[in-house]
Amino acid sequence: MELIDNAKCFLRSQGVDQWQNGYPDKDCLEKDIEKEIGYLCMLDGRPAGYVCIDFNGEPAYNTLSGSWLSSQPYVVLHRLALSPSFRGRGLAASVFQAAEKMARSKDVHSFKVDTNSQNLIMRHILEKQGFVYCGTICFDNSEKIAFEKLLL
Repeated sequence: MELIDNAKCFLRSQGVDQWQNGYPDKDCLEKDIEKEIGYLCMLDGRPAGYVCIDFNGEPAYNTLSGSWLSSQPYVVLHRLALSPSFRGRGLAASVFQAAEKMARSKDVHSFKVDTNSQNLIMRHILEKQGFVYCGTICFDNSEKIAFEKLLL
């Protein structure tokens, strides 16, 4: 929860209202762990981040206002929170690359993700990773922008 709480503070300091209403909370992370979709990112032997990598779909994505690039099975990344101690070291890119590797090992060739439109840092990361804007969804009681990347 310390990683999540630090990420919430960082988002607030950037003027982003994402994660400012209690989500994600301890129950959310415990459910991720129970479903074996929650991952602790380690760097130099220390906890550097948390992420949910899920292959079970995201129900909110069925209500996209826009158009996905594909309708095939996909991996989705949620709840990426990185330690302030490791910012600027390319950890976000490494997490996305690890999720892509997991997807390919499962013969999944679509990667979907959403974020708050104000989250300029995540939008920049998604652009650098080759994601394409596809539209908007309603998630966590607010509108989010949604992206997809086809994995060849």
